[in-house]
This record gives sequence, C-alpha cells and structure tokens, in this order.
Amino acid sequence: MSALPKVVAWFEIPSVDFDRAVRFYEAALDVELNRQEFGGQPIATFGYEEPATGGAIVHGPSMKPAADGVTVYLNAQPTVNVALARIERAGGKTDGPVIELPQDIGYIAFFIDTEGNRVGLHSRTNG
Repeated sequence: MSALPKVVAWFEIPSVDFDRAVRFYEAALDVELNRQEFGGQPIATFGYEEPATGGAIVHGPSMKPAADGVTVYLNAQPTVNVALARIERAGGKTDGPVIELPQDIGYIAFFIDTEGNRVGLHSRTNG
C-alpha cells in the first residue's frame, strides 16, 4: 500500500451568510479570497500554490455550518496568537487555549467563525 502525495485534496467551509463569511476570513487571515460561481453556487477560494491544498468558503442549500463536524486547520501567519487577535476583531470567537504540540510540530488553536463553524489554526512558531 502506498502513501498518498497529500492527505487533504480540497476543503470547503460552509456559510449561511456568504458575504459575511468571506469578509470574516479575509479579515481574520489577512488574505484576499477569489469570489466566483461554481455550478450556480457562490464560492470564495483561498489563494494557494501547488502542491499546497486549496479550499473555499461555500454557500449552498445542502451545506450547513457546524461546530462539531470535521476540523480543518488553516495556516496561521505569522503566528497563532496574531491570527486569533485578528479573528476576534473580525467577529469570531476563540475556542480554548493555544496548544503547543510535541516534537516541534508547532502550535494549534481553535475558533468559531461568524457562521458557527469550529476551525483550527496551526503555526510552526508562536513567539
């Protein structure tokens, strides 16, 4: 059995209020999302370069935000603490403390976005 080249191929974060969710993630992560329509549904993709994994904010009748579903970890730049401060200013809520991972893997934290999704953050350093 061989290993996959990357475990996550794509991710989607559901939204109730698409415009609010896009504004939140742009402010929280200090990025600009690329708004488009795909299959008649609005999406806003995060910029990325191959081989990194891409993803989007999505809005559709079958997608519901949830705090207890799958957890996606977003890249927190430059650190988890800096990203959490932006998240709070953008209307999100920190969900628990910053956690230092063993073996120099880095730091993680969680937040609840403006749509009610629980999302993770990761950074290699937090100083």
